[in-house]
Amino acid sequence: MIGSKNNGLKLNLKRTFLIGFAFFGILLLWQVYDSWCPTFLTDIFARRMYDMSSAQLKAADPDKILNVQWIVGIIMACDNLAALILLPIFGSLSDKTRTPIGKRMPFILAGTFTAAVAFPFIPLLFHQNNAAGMIAVMVIVLLFMMMYRNPAVALMPDITPKPLRAKANGIINIMGYLGGAFATVLGIFLPLSNYINNPDEARNVWVIEIPFIVASVLMVISAIVLFITIRENELAAKLKEEMELGEQLAAIEDPVDDGAPMTKANKRMLLGILGAEFLWFMADNAIGTYIGNYVIYYLNSASSATMIMTIIGGVASVAGFATAGTIADKIGRKMTVVSGLSLTVAAMVVMCFVKPTGVVTGAQGEFSFPALLFAVWAIKGFGMALVHNCSFPMVVELCSNEKIGRFTGFYYAASMSAQTVTPVLLGLVFKASLVWYALPIYSAALFALSCLVFSIIVKNIKSKKISNAHGLEAIDGD
Repeated sequence: MIGSKNNGLKLNLKRTFLIGFAFFGILLLWQVYDSWCPTFLTDIFARRMYDMSSAQLKAADPDKILNVQWIVGIIMACDNLAALILLPIFGSLSDKTRTPIGKRMPFILAGTFTAAVAFPFIPLLFHQNNAAGMIAVMVIVLLFMMMYRNPAVALMPDITPKPLRAKANGIINIMGYLGGAFATVLGIFLPLSNYINNPDEARNVWVIEIPFIVASVLMVISAIVLFITIRENELAAKLKEEMELGEQLAAIEDPVDDGAPMTKANKRMLLGILGAEFLWFMADNAIGTYIGNYVIYYLNSASSATMIMTIIGGVASVAGFATAGTIADKIGRKMTVVSGLSLTVAAMVVMCFVKPTGVVTGAQGEFSFPALLFAVWAIKGFGMALVHNCSFPMVVELCSNEKIGRFTGFYYAASMSAQTVTPVLLGLVFKASLVWYALPIYSAALFALSCLVFSIIVKNIKSKKISNAHGLEAIDGD
């Protein structure tokens, strides 16, 4: 049994948490970016198309806000298109890189510091109504985050044996959600809707600037902590025997051989995971991209409610990541992913019936927030934590330690291609339907399809279950 005294594989909890600082920075930036930028773009293009701020347009003709969303979708998709190309490239480059500080660390440091310097200029240029400048800086930030993201994520499987990666992935994802929580809390105290719903002369730039500055500072700190505490080259040498043992205990039917092409069964499994992942990221990114606008322009509620909802979803996600390894031990990684997707489908179906409350609260005539969405977000957060926790380790289980960066690139190529397609596609759906509840319907259908694809195609799993360590047995006290 993995983690037993016979084979000696134990998860080093302290080291895994330290690796999680890489993911802390990633989700911190992504939370700020996804929460603020689509609304920035909606406001800027409302002015270009209708010569009104988005708040004025919402009051005068709310359907026209939906007409703007397809352009917002195109802009939000363009950076993902670049990521689709760059993530596999940076993954393969980092696989082949050899430096005194390691193969991943040069990319992590260069990407983090450049993105952190550029990030606060996004709200500043938006405040100045400079669309071209704002979009150009968005592109720069995303390009350098791509340099950072793949190597940062590949760092965990680099120094974690295959059977322990599901538990390790849960820990680094918890660290990531802590990063996102910083941005979310700021969004509660500095509501974006307070800025958007004010006339231009009353707009306070610090309401939108502070979250970006805080994100940049915390990203730099997280990168410095990672650099100081994780010595890649030393750990690679120290853990060589454990990594080799992990290869022998991989939970796939056909062994991985660097000198031979992938077996047909392993290739089918890889394509099945990536295909299902493409669909669930189409669904999830649609929600992430448009939920801010959905709350402000459809529910007519304060954006701070979105942040509270995000915190509830984050707490549920942490619970999911903390328990996913144990659940996977009992029912297997495949059924853990299927269970997570099924929960998420159920949550999206409930969201289809959510409508504006019509109950006015606040000085600006906003409606109270539908409490049912808090429950929806908790179920979705827990379900998708199960999915993400097990799916990435399943992909890197299909390669040797020498190709982790490349296979991490495959994983993120699938997710980024989905995130390239879905904002544009859903934006066009909004334009054609002129109804905001197209959002949960669209996501529910794609989540259900991904569950079906994953269930049918992913079959290449060892029939005999391999157990992970439990409780203190799984933790190395070194």
